[in-house]
Amino acid sequence: MGWGNIYRRRVRVFAAAIMIYLDYKAVQQRDKWTIKSKRAALWEKAHERNAKRVLNLMIELEGLWVKLGQYLSTRADVLPPAYISLLKQLQDSLPPRPLQEVCQTIEKELGKSMDDLFSDFNRTPLATASIAQVHRATLINGQEVVVKVQHEGIKTIILEDLKNAKSIVDWIAWAEPQYDFNPMIDEWCKEAPRELDFNIEAENTRTVARNLGCRKNNDNNKPANPVDVLIPELIQSSEKVLVLEYMDGIRLNDHESLEAYGVDKQAVVEEITRAYAHQIYIDGFFNGDPHPGNFLVSKEPPHLPVLLDFGLTKKISSSMKQALAKMFLASVEGDHVALLSAFAEMGLKLRLDIPDQAMEVTNVFFRTSTPANEAFENMKSLAEQRSKNMKIIQEKMKLKQKEFKHFNPVDAFPGDIVIFSRVLNLLRGLSSTMNVRIVYQDIMRPFAESALVGNINKGPAVNAQWIYNTPSHSDVETKLRQLLVDLGNEEKVLGIQVCAYKDGEVIIDTAAGILGRYDPRPVQPDSLFPVFSVTKGITAGMLHWLIDNGKVKLDENVANVWPEFGTNGKDQIKVCHILNHTSGLHNALANLRGENPLLMCDWEECMDQICMSVPETAPGQEQLYHYFSFGWLCGGIIEHASGKKFQQILEEAIIQPLNIEGELYVGIPPGVESRLANLTIDMNDLSNLLEMSNRPDLPSTFQPSSIAQLVTTLPALFNMLNVRRAIIPSANGHCSARALARYYAALVDGGMIPPSHSSLSNPPLGSHPHIPKFPSEKTSKKQKGKSNEVATSSKNKRNDHHDHSRNSSKDFKDGENNRKSSNDGYTRLASDSSRNTSNASVADSFARSDVAQKNNVKGIFTNPRIHDSFLGVGEYENLATRKGKFGLGFRRASLNDGSFSGFGHSGMGGSTGFCDIKNRFAIAVTLNKMSFGGVTRKIVQLVCSELNIPLPEDFSGSGDRGPDVQLNIGRSLIN
Repeated sequence: MGWGNIYRRRVRVFAAAIMIYLDYKAVQQRDKWTIKSKRAALWEKAHERNAKRVLNLMIELEGLWVKLGQYLSTRADVLPPAYISLLKQLQDSLPPRPLQEVCQTIEKELGKSMDDLFSDFNRTPLATASIAQVHRATLINGQEVVVKVQHEGIKTIILEDLKNAKSIVDWIAWAEPQYDFNPMIDEWCKEAPRELDFNIEAENTRTVARNLGCRKNNDNNKPANPVDVLIPELIQSSEKVLVLEYMDGIRLNDHESLEAYGVDKQAVVEEITRAYAHQIYIDGFFNGDPHPGNFLVSKEPPHLPVLLDFGLTKKISSSMKQALAKMFLASVEGDHVALLSAFAEMGLKLRLDIPDQAMEVTNVFFRTSTPANEAFENMKSLAEQRSKNMKIIQEKMKLKQKEFKHFNPVDAFPGDIVIFSRVLNLLRGLSSTMNVRIVYQDIMRPFAESALVGNINKGPAVNAQWIYNTPSHSDVETKLRQLLVDLGNEEKVLGIQVCAYKDGEVIIDTAAGILGRYDPRPVQPDSLFPVFSVTKGITAGMLHWLIDNGKVKLDENVANVWPEFGTNGKDQIKVCHILNHTSGLHNALANLRGENPLLMCDWEECMDQICMSVPETAPGQEQLYHYFSFGWLCGGIIEHASGKKFQQILEEAIIQPLNIEGELYVGIPPGVESRLANLTIDMNDLSNLLEMSNRPDLPSTFQPSSIAQLVTTLPALFNMLNVRRAIIPSANGHCSARALARYYAALVDGGMIPPSHSSLSNPPLGSHPHIPKFPSEKTSKKQKGKSNEVATSSKNKRNDHHDHSRNSSKDFKDGENNRKSSNDGYTRLASDSSRNTSNASVADSFARSDVAQKNNVKGIFTNPRIHDSFLGVGEYENLATRKGKFGLGFRRASLNDGSFSGFGHSGMGGSTGFCDIKNRFAIAVTLNKMSFGGVTRKIVQLVCSELNIPLPEDFSGSGDRGPDVQLNIGRSLIN
């Protein structure tokens, strides 16, 4: 093809594109002045006019444009009928190439004359497509075959057309930025030239046939989730000629023949969809061109689909396959966390935090297909939904219309999912063309689950990397890892972290297993686990920090600090009563479970309910576990006493001094989803809980069997993104075991900062600096200090917080642009040195920059009797129940002789953190398979035994229920 011809093709393409674009722009203007009853006819004529232009151009130019037309002809779900009816002519009925040209190519490629190759060769082609045409023939040995012959000079045409298509896409993206198809055309430019080598297609055909179990010798070795399809056997190939077994079948667009043979079109399309689900999610190797011309239906019952043409075939990595499966299952289950995590794993980056809109778009992507007769209403509905989502994004970004027109919410679109997207769109178009309805979520789910479960089932017995690859710190860690392997083989552990300090040094830092039931990525030292009531120990530490800084006193009435709290008989409740679980407000928020559990995500609402609550017992009289209200009670005191946000005190009191940024949160910020572990339940432990005897002293709704049934809702509830992001200071901590263990290692030494964490731990602890996104300004409106000075600073602080919240959003977006993808599948935020310190002027005790926190602060507390304060003993004895399970905020670690060895807190699922004062020992366990304490008990028993440390009563003996489960029997679902 000479330069003159190249120039002519380029001019024809751009002239047609501009003409069609201007035509539709003119119709848009005319639509505004046309009466409503005539608008449909106006657009219908425009579609017919431009569809003819497109068809004529594609027939004239052939090459790549025919392939584009074939793709568009399958999109009956989104394109007007005029385009579908005209463009489907391109599927297999292009003008044939001369027979002489075909024969010359065959003889040249195969090195033999036509007479030596075939006893019969049909002069009339079965089909002529964009790259090649197909003839029926009979080999010398009598075998019936089809011969696929590449058009002469088509390679030069295709490569030139790709350049032209790229130019048009660039122009469209400039003129209409919301229609940026560059990711698709870039991937096509990479993959399309591979279609021009039929040797590659031959190997692809063999591979897909083998994967789907279509070869006769594979009948006894069917794959998991087998599919019933046929693929022609390969006979011979060269770069431009392909010889395949002949299969007598019916074209999918031959509706009369399909009816005559009694073909069940629904069953055929469902089986084709299953075949593609298998290729994508099981094999990671799939045909990228499922248009109707590439399928037949066998004439013999049971009328199986025949898959043809494997030129455009995509191979994806195991990690990408798993990410695609995770994205699909996240869409099916409405799991925002898993969806954002899947995006991060596959390299899809968004410019802003839009989880709800991302979920809606993904749901549209996997939506049930619609028959062609419903296409118009479907298009209208999709357009309305898209406009709604774009308006939300525009408002969130605070962009003017002109600015927003050039804004693309997607920052990076991975090439691997372009062909995947094309396949799903083509399959949807195929179902519309066949006038059937396909529920993709039902058909594809078993295959997506297999993609993940197949890896998940590879426990330690068959997976040498089940224990994350970090060196062992000690002999006790080596023995612990063997215990974890045993527990993993017994399926008692899904994912787990264990970290322990002895005498200020790390002796255990082990991660093992996987992040979730549908997330086979390995648990790492920096993975974040939801730890339920372990959060109470963190919240209690924050309140003690304020007490140590003189902002509030243990024996002070809460109402002095928080005036709104002192209503309904609560004016005599002291701070120590809250910490000791003796305020009588143990059921203050119990009604949230019955009314709407998601109200717990609303800080303001929960604070209002705390203020309106009525104590059930007199202050200080009876210790009853404040399973849910504890966090809100402490949180209200923390914010009102400090004039700061809860999360800001968490940062200043704990995160920054201990250098554990990014690994301990109460309410996760945007950007950490890819490091989150997902909760599931150990069904055997749940069965044991169900078998517990009922207690006659409790109402029916508080019986163990009822509690166990309610517990099954915990993973679904606390895996939700809006719950994970909420500040629930009694139950919503997310942390790594090494961050939690470092916290308790500091507490066991009276608040002294331990030396830097182990250099063997990778990535290093504190390598995820992240400014949390504080709650909105309305959260602080009711905060009042106990003096004019505090009240004034509180007012100033609210303004600062509002600015900080906005800066946090900016930091997040900037961080997104600096993300670094690592081989482990996590997406990490680059270190941010521009941390906001404008809040330092509130009071002298808070005037600490990050540098001061990290370099000058030697300890969190100054009180030399801080341990007595935690335990409620010594001079603090009159502030706590003498023999109660709790001291002041922490659960006492009691020995068999009744003495207290230390303190800590456990969570419902088995996660725990505690320390032994005398032995300078601290340990943390985080896990995502809710074992209700049995697994943790065995771990603590082993470690304490090896170190000759007295075993706390809560962890002694045998059993499958940990401390928090024991406390919650007879209590509400949410601990």
